[in-house]
Amino acid sequence: MKKELLKSRIMYGCDIEEFKASVKKSMTYRFSGGGMVVASLMSDAQELMARDDVERASWALNKAKALLFDIMEDKMSLQPAEELTYTRM
Repeated sequence: MKKELLKSRIMYGCDIEEFKASVKKSMTYRFSGGGMVVASLMSDAQELMARDDVERASWALNKAKALLFDIMEDKMSLQPAEELTYTRM
């Protein structure tokens, strides 16, 4: 396993670049924006802490921070990338 991938798995519990790519394809990111994804990860971390799962809570917070850094560097959008449109039937 490459050194960077090993570091990523220790810090994030996954390959962070694959995670970011999957976030960018997600419905939540596309229609609610990066802010909602970050908030969701933070909420997950709270739930994990309540269950004494410190390692997974740390991974969730580290993922949220990684996404925030990408948002701050304009690699991701805080706001929705697409607008939801409704049609009446």
